[in-house]
Amino acid sequence: MSDARVFPHRHLLGIDHLDAADIVQILDLANTFFELGARPIKKVPTLRGRTVINLFFENSTRTRTSFEIAAKRMSADAVNISSSGSSAAKGETLLDTAKNLEAMRPDVVVLRHMFGGAPHLLAKHLDCAIINAGDGQHEHPTQALLDAATIRRAKGRVEGLEVAIVGDLAHSRVVRSNIQCLARLGAKIRLCAPWTLVPRGLDEIGGEITRRATRIVTRLDEALEGADVVMMLRVQNERMSGEQPRFPNTREFSRTYGLSARTLAWAKPDAIVMHPGPVNRGVELAPDVADGPRSVVLDQVEWGVAVRMAVLYLLGRVPAGEAEAA
Repeated sequence: MSDARVFPHRHLLGIDHLDAADIVQILDLANTFFELGARPIKKVPTLRGRTVINLFFENSTRTRTSFEIAAKRMSADAVNISSSGSSAAKGETLLDTAKNLEAMRPDVVVLRHMFGGAPHLLAKHLDCAIINAGDGQHEHPTQALLDAATIRRAKGRVEGLEVAIVGDLAHSRVVRSNIQCLARLGAKIRLCAPWTLVPRGLDEIGGEITRRATRIVTRLDEALEGADVVMMLRVQNERMSGEQPRFPNTREFSRTYGLSARTLAWAKPDAIVMHPGPVNRGVELAPDVADGPRSVVLDQVEWGVAVRMAVLYLLGRVPAGEAEAA
C-alpha cells in the first residue's frame, strides 16, 4: 500500500499538530482498512516485522484492544503492558520504563497515562514513534479521529454539520480532541454542561478555528435543537475524587442532561447518537436510546480498529530512527 502524500509527522501526540489535510489522510486510509473487517481472513502483511508496544497505565477495554487488533491485522508483533504488570508497580519512573522498552527496539509505543503530557515526554527521549492513547485530561486523538470517521460514514460528510457534545466537559480528554478535529473538518460544535463542568477556555482550544466553530450552552434543549450529531460524554466520577461536588447527584444530572427519547426529539429526525464509552446507562444515555436505531456507539468501536490501523500504518512503517520528529 502506498500514499500519494507522505504523512508529515513522526508521532501522534494530539490533534493540535494536525491540519485538515492530515486528518483527511488518516480518515481516507481508515476507509480502506475498514473493509478488511468484513473479509474472512482479516490480515494483511503491511507491518510484518514491526513491533508495537501498548503501554497502558490506566484501565481500558476499547482503546487497548483495538490497538492490539489493529497491529495484529497488519501482521505486526503486539506486546501489551499494564502498570500493574510492569516495574512501575515497584517504583520505576515512566521514562525509565520507556527507556528499557526502547532498548528492545520497538517501532511504535502506544501510551495511555494518567498525567497530561506523558506521551510528549516520551517523544522527546525515545527514537520510536509515540501514539497518545489518552493522557490525563489533556487529549485522546485517536478517539476524535474514529468519531470523525463514524460521522463521515453515517452522514456522508463532517463539514457544515451541527454537533452537540453534552456531559462532563471538565474531565474529558475526548472533548478536547474532538473540538479541534471536528472544527478543522468544518463542523459547528455546541458544548453543553452545567457551568460547574465547563472549564475556562475550553472553546478556545486550538485557536481561532475552534473559537469560530464552538459555542457553549447550559440548556440541553438549546444544545440539541437541530443537531445532526449528539455526542454524550461519560460522567467521570473517578476523576472527581477529592473535588467539591460539581452537581447535586447523579439522578439530578440525568434528569437535566441525560439523553432520552424525549430529549432526542429536539435534534434532527436523522441525528445520530454517539458515546466514547463506557456508557453509564441511565445517566448519560437511556437504555432505549443507547440500543436504539439512531445509536452508532458500536460503529464507533468498529471504526476504532480501522482508524488505529491507519495511524499505525502511517507511523509504524518507517523504522525507528529514520524519520524526522514531528
